[in-house]
Amino acid sequence: MPRAGLTPATVTEVAAALVDDVGFDQLSMGLLAERLGVKTPSLYKHVASQADLAHRIAVLAMTELADAIRDAIQGRAGSDALAAGAHAMRKYVLEHPGRYAAGNAARPTGPDDPLVPAVGRVLASWSAMLHGYRLDPDQEIHALRMLRSTLHGFATLEAIGSFQINANVDDSFTWMIGFIDQGLKAKWPNLISAR
Repeated sequence: MPRAGLTPATVTEVAAALVDDVGFDQLSMGLLAERLGVKTPSLYKHVASQADLAHRIAVLAMTELADAIRDAIQGRAGSDALAAGAHAMRKYVLEHPGRYAAGNAARPTGPDDPLVPAVGRVLASWSAMLHGYRLDPDQEIHALRMLRSTLHGFATLEAIGSFQINANVDDSFTWMIGFIDQGLKAKWPNLISAR
């Protein structure tokens, strides 16, 4: 019989907090059972496997990230939206490195997978932010990939303490946002193709 109070959602929430503490690569059913104060076999009444649990953490992470970016950029446009969304993503990665790693490791299992709409919402928020830059629709996917790559790289490097040079990391992040903003305003890909 399942332990009172435990549900798939609560098991996922506790697992998400666990991976934020110990790292996504350290996730184990035994460690989670210990944190919950239950025997490991009882977890399988709530999640099918460790892979299922990792996938549930990924869905949670992408849903939370989508909400954070959406809330940050709401009512903003252009440079202001870019800065707000970028700071929201950076904050999320720094506060939730394990679950963010789970979100990046997961792959959709099919069209009905809840990961699909969760990731779609993250992309929709960035697309809404890019709308203020009036990019050519053919260039939007390139801009989305550039944003994801740049912000992901910065935030994950910061989360693992890779910035060792004696310079203010916040200043570097602000400089990077300004650089991206100027490139988007200049419609850089269109300038290259016009040459």
